[in-house]
Amino acid sequence: MQIMITHSRFTRTHVWTLSRWQLAAVLSGALGLMLLLSGLVYHFIFLQAAREGWPVVSQIVRLVVKDEFAQRDRFMRENLDAMARRVGEMQARLLQLEAVGERVSDMVGLKPDDIKAALPDGPKGGPYVPSAQPSFEQLQRMVDELDHAAALHADLFTLIESQLFEQRMQALRIPNTRPVDGPTSSGFGFRLDPFTGRQALHTGLDFPAPVGTPILAAAGGVVIAAEDHPAYGLMVDIDHGNDLVTRYAHASKLWVQPGDLVKRGQVIAEVGSTGRSTGPHLHFEVLVSGVPQNPARFLADAGQSKALAQSARGRPARP
Repeated sequence: MQIMITHSRFTRTHVWTLSRWQLAAVLSGALGLMLLLSGLVYHFIFLQAAREGWPVVSQIVRLVVKDEFAQRDRFMRENLDAMARRVGEMQARLLQLEAVGERVSDMVGLKPDDIKAALPDGPKGGPYVPSAQPSFEQLQRMVDELDHAAALHADLFTLIESQLFEQRMQALRIPNTRPVDGPTSSGFGFRLDPFTGRQALHTGLDFPAPVGTPILAAAGGVVIAAEDHPAYGLMVDIDHGNDLVTRYAHASKLWVQPGDLVKRGQVIAEVGSTGRSTGPHLHFEVLVSGVPQNPARFLADAGQSKALAQSARGRPARP
């Protein structure tokens, strides 16, 4: 680009040649100078006019600033209203969550009074409709309180979940699954001994069944004995914790070893007639701290136990 300057006083014409980059630099400099001048004019003229009350300029500046502030205030007010409605919804949901927590905690044995003492005096529910426009600081405090209350309720549900898991594990260790699917032939208590003909205590339940019938674990636990006993024949003892042990006697085959972890309904042996037995059957015992208990008390819910056994039944691979 060339710029030519001609004047009557000059003896010759002056010519400047600008490249593309030089032209861009000149335009950028001119634009920056215009912005700087505009800022100076606004700062030293319009603001000064607004402060000192110049007749015309001050009114124009005040109208522009007033409109800008009005738009900003309207925007802030609309956002605060939306935040207030959202806080109200969170309060209502937290109240519902608190009610659910009280019902569930009562089911797992936690006292509602203890829970209320641990939780803060939280929101009372319902949409939040303030009588006056709340400030941002007020809404921020409400949100912080809701966050704290939500964290405490989360801890409460964690405690409830822990209690439910403990109860479930406790139920899994109660021997209430029938070890053999079938009727019993001899119950717990005194009877005539089949070998001596004298009165003697029968310490378990007998389940007559064909040889080879699967014997199921009445509950989950750890195998503490799998051996050949002079009286019980081939037998398995399973420890379920809390000094509770189940015994499965007179088996023809054993499918577990000491130290094995077994689950409810798992096949642990097969019915036989080993040891002190007059025919193929399972002799089933429940011992608490080594003292025989009536297994019928644990097998009262036979229908549920049968369903659990059938769902969990699985024959292990032969060793």
